[in-house]
Amino acid sequence: MDVTIVDYKSGNISSVINSFKEVAKDKVNIEVTSDINKIKSSDKVVLPGQGSFKSCIDGLNSIGGLIDTLGEFVLNNKKPLLGICVGLQMFADVGYEEVETKGLGWISGKVSKIDNQNGKYKLPHIGWNQINIAKDSKIFKGIDNNSHMYFVHSYEFIPDDKSVTAATTDYSSNIVCAIEKENLFGTQFHPEKSDKIGLKIIDNFINL
Repeated sequence: MDVTIVDYKSGNISSVINSFKEVAKDKVNIEVTSDINKIKSSDKVVLPGQGSFKSCIDGLNSIGGLIDTLGEFVLNNKKPLLGICVGLQMFADVGYEEVETKGLGWISGKVSKIDNQNGKYKLPHIGWNQINIAKDSKIFKGIDNNSHMYFVHSYEFIPDDKSVTAATTDYSSNIVCAIEKENLFGTQFHPEKSDKIGLKIIDNFINL
């Protein structure tokens, strides 16, 4: 089986690569590439994202045909894709970080700044926080509710359809921190930085 981690120069993704390789061992081929043909032929794709919503969308746009290829992979071929951090946020129709930026439009919704309640909550939201598992999600198989995950973000994904929410975390408000819709999966937290529980999520995705 081939799992491709999309490399579109969005910050340092070495921890994502290392954790997937650690979980995959020799049973799964992990490829890190922006090559359109390799992505098309993959069984599963991982879309990481670090930095701002706009910089990540710009990064995808800078590689000819990449956005169309990812859309075809997800929407037409219905193959599994996991978005991490801004990788999840880009599923939305629009993001409001820096400037209003069009997202991938895979799951209708928007990405807005977390309401820090006039400075009561620090932004970015950095560190370990409990997650509340909202539905029976394939990537949370074998994971206890109220497990702690590692977060680094100032913006939140607000989906129009709440049924896609797989987990939330409480920080200023009830923030969507994981989604699942058919073959689309996303985490706002960083599974690759969330110790053994995070590796279990990666393992669940690889074993879908």
